[in-house]
Amino acid sequence: MTAETRPLTVLFDADKLILELRHDAEGAYHAFPGGLSAAADAPRVALPLAEALHARIRPAGTAETVLRAWSEGAAPEGPVALVDPAAVEPVRVRAGAVVIRDGAVLLIRFTDEDGSSHYEIPGGGVEEGETPETAVVRELDEETGLTGTVGPQVARVWKDGRHEHYFLVSATGEVGPPETLDNYGGTPVWVPVDRLPATPLWPRRLSWRIEHWHRTGWPERPAELADSITELGPPCGW
Repeated sequence: MTAETRPLTVLFDADKLILELRHDAEGAYHAFPGGLSAAADAPRVALPLAEALHARIRPAGTAETVLRAWSEGAAPEGPVALVDPAAVEPVRVRAGAVVIRDGAVLLIRFTDEDGSSHYEIPGGGVEEGETPETAVVRELDEETGLTGTVGPQVARVWKDGRHEHYFLVSATGEVGPPETLDNYGGTPVWVPVDRLPATPLWPRRLSWRIEHWHRTGWPERPAELADSITELGPPCGW
């Protein structure tokens, strides 16, 4: 069995998930026992669900599967597949701007064929020669007309082969006239932050987290999330 196919072990102690505490250049993160780069001397910690939802757990794909099942009352135990989207060369790199003003977050609203709407965080592809920080300012201007100043990166999201960077961005100005904007038919709108958990926002796993961070404080290091959710209507709590 190769390292790439080695299963991970999901362990629980009562209602707490057992993980290994490890460190890299960015600081502390958690890992499932028995995975890649397993360390015999890594201390183990027990996290309740409320803490595990905000922990940096690697690999992110496996963490999404476990947290979703656990949140829905059916946490898996024993060997599980290793799913690590961070280890795969991305087909596209995207940068997104989390802009909050007067208790509302700026989103791009798209109307679907059935008349319903879904929303995206302003942003787009990182072009050759750009950094994500440079791209997020350019994309914000193109899609909304606002001028942005980049703050901390709050999340990295792997979705459908894409590697996405989301930054907290301070923005000045007002949303530009529709004919001046380049957002693929979408419309910039301000949505109250407290409505985000129930808003069909893509990427789905950021919806409730942005609302939570806005109330309680932004993460010291970027959250690391895989997001395989395609149906945006149902609420997401994992």
